[in-house]
Amino acid sequence: MSSNLAGTVPVYRAAEEIPAQFGPSVTAIGNFDGVHLGHQEILRSVVEQARALSTHTQPVRSVAITFDPHPERFLRPATAPGLLTLMPERVRLLSATGVDAIVVLPFDASLASLAPGEFVERILVGKLGVRALHEGRNFHFGHGAAAGITELRAFGRRFGFSVNVHPAVHVRGLEVSSSAVRALVASGDMRRARWMLGRPFAVRSTAARGRGVGTRLLVPTVNLAPYEGMLPAFGVYVTRLTVGVGTDYARTFQAVTNVGNRPTFEGAGFSVETHILNFEPVDLGDDTLIELAFLMRLRGEKTWPSPEALKQQIFKDVARAKRFFRLCERIRRG
Repeated sequence: MSSNLAGTVPVYRAAEEIPAQFGPSVTAIGNFDGVHLGHQEILRSVVEQARALSTHTQPVRSVAITFDPHPERFLRPATAPGLLTLMPERVRLLSATGVDAIVVLPFDASLASLAPGEFVERILVGKLGVRALHEGRNFHFGHGAAAGITELRAFGRRFGFSVNVHPAVHVRGLEVSSSAVRALVASGDMRRARWMLGRPFAVRSTAARGRGVGTRLLVPTVNLAPYEGMLPAFGVYVTRLTVGVGTDYARTFQAVTNVGNRPTFEGAGFSVETHILNFEPVDLGDDTLIELAFLMRLRGEKTWPSPEALKQQIFKDVARAKRFFRLCERIRRG
């Protein structure tokens, strides 16, 4: 067993790690990629029902069950989607919903071949003592995703748990889903992605190695280390960079970030390069955790006729970003 960064919510990395006599529980099962507003609504109901069912002598735990790797990455790796949240970030976001425990089931051949009834009996009933399940209307599970809500309700009648089906969450006329958020991020639409996530789309990683400046950042430029998760469409973005996430010395900066191949410079190659606007030297070692939040897309990537033309455009990008942050500050102050 391990815990999240805050050290408060237990995280069980296999069914075998779940303690004996763990239940009863109220549970939700899902990939939870992005932990968007739809996921948050389901998990809020899980937490509320667990508290309502708890007594002084018999606490009922709220549980989120997810999978690692994402089932599509195991079953269809060639066509699997990029992930909005890698597992450490997904666990952190799940823990922030208030659940009492997180179960991360290894998605392998054994789990993929498990019949729906076996999954329910062995894990939900046998390990978690489930009293109630909360799922979205399109939920499927078991070998070949053969079972859905109808079958789940039948299992509930057999084993004595209720099934609560949640409608899709809509925000500003848009149906919230992980696939919808991925499509928005892929197109660089940070505004609508933020609507669905309930926060800016962000990535957590480290700085690229080999900066040659020790453990202090002495220049206002940070390159992101190679990142396995999803990144926005190529282009230039207004961003917010936090250095030293989860530490006492964490610092957050206003920034402009270029995602792409920098085509003006032949052979430059792909990078996620962030220029800090309100720079001050800060501790930044090779293992320092950084978070890059994408706030607004300024423009797409293009090839400029000369480095001087690119330089002039960068001045314009920086000016727009500064106006964005000034406006945000005015709104914040009311």
